[in-house]
Amino acid sequence: MAVFKAFRAYRPAKENQALIPALPYDVMNTEEAREMVKGNPLSFLHVDKAQIDFEKGFDQYSQQVYDKARENLLGLEQSGKMIQDETPCLYIYRQVMNGRSQTGIVGCASIDDYMNNIIKKHEHTLAVKEQDRVNHVNTCDANTGPIFLTYRNDHEINTIVNSWIRNHESTYDFTSNSVKQTVWVIDDEKTVKTLQSLFDKVSALYIADGHHRCASAVRVGNMRRQENPNYTGDEEFNFFLAVAFPDEELAIMDYNRVVKDLNGLSKEEFFEKISEKFDISPLSSQMRPSERHTFSMYIDREWFSLKAKDSTFDKNDPVDRLDVSILQNNLLAPILGIENPKTDQRIEFIGGIRGLDELERRANSDMRVAFAMFPTTIDDLMSIADADKIMPPKSTWFEPKLLSGLFIHHLS
Repeated sequence: MAVFKAFRAYRPAKENQALIPALPYDVMNTEEAREMVKGNPLSFLHVDKAQIDFEKGFDQYSQQVYDKARENLLGLEQSGKMIQDETPCLYIYRQVMNGRSQTGIVGCASIDDYMNNIIKKHEHTLAVKEQDRVNHVNTCDANTGPIFLTYRNDHEINTIVNSWIRNHESTYDFTSNSVKQTVWVIDDEKTVKTLQSLFDKVSALYIADGHHRCASAVRVGNMRRQENPNYTGDEEFNFFLAVAFPDEELAIMDYNRVVKDLNGLSKEEFFEKISEKFDISPLSSQMRPSERHTFSMYIDREWFSLKAKDSTFDKNDPVDRLDVSILQNNLLAPILGIENPKTDQRIEFIGGIRGLDELERRANSDMRVAFAMFPTTIDDLMSIADADKIMPPKSTWFEPKLLSGLFIHHLS
């Protein structure tokens, strides 16, 4: 059963609620981060992406960068720009984007649950990205960004959360990046214990987003255990910062593809090969796919609908029947020669938040062809994680992103 416990968060003083929190470190590059922090020395990007405090070209993986992150974090805390709750609390975190809301509980999950597969995964991690966050977390002695978890909807948990919201004023309420962000602090010991006991009955938590941060937090926890062989299991390094959302409130956006060339094929040869695995029909204008196993393709300023033929995938295999798998196995690899989309420089991935106009722009400029996808579902994600299988790269794009700097969990 899942452990989800209260902790004493460091969080922004109320007057800094809209100044400190920032988008997660991995949704922008260094130069974009430099622009985003202009005029705001309190931005949490000075902690999560501390290379912005060095000259351009400075090695972002240098120990000096991690030391600077720690210095900046301690500066926020020791100056009173961030405050720490006196007793362990849980927190409610609601985001509203384009009229859709998602409400999660902020607490600490267990590294043992991760290792025992009570916290389920659906992605592989890259060694260099994982090591970066290991160094960051270990040097800062803190989880600075939350892991985005989900669980199967639980009526009792929802009832307590909704009751708390109705009967208590919010602690934070601000808008960031066009997303309304609201936080309530659950500081009542009885309510905290009730919620913790309800999570004890949750059979599994699923990583929705943040596999690298999660794997890194677990590695740091195990490093601390080796350094403290008489650990009890109650120390803070045995846990990591997370936000758990009920699955019914989440939505996954499409994660689209653009490819640089046709792998030496003429346009006519390309279409002929596609027609072996897909039914092709022209579209009068840009259009998102409206159902599973269909794709919208843009090439030479025209849109086409592709519908996968039944013989192209195994309906009983939760990975093979994913649209990202169907496109990869029947078009990107055999026709366009993209065998490994993680490393091939001829393909790029564009989150659905950017819209179909961005696909047209790229295909009309530096790319040749674009594919708009039907979104992967939460049920897909859970089914694959339950089967201990792995999704193909770039299968899911979650919006809105959880802000970093709203809650800090120290490991000691």
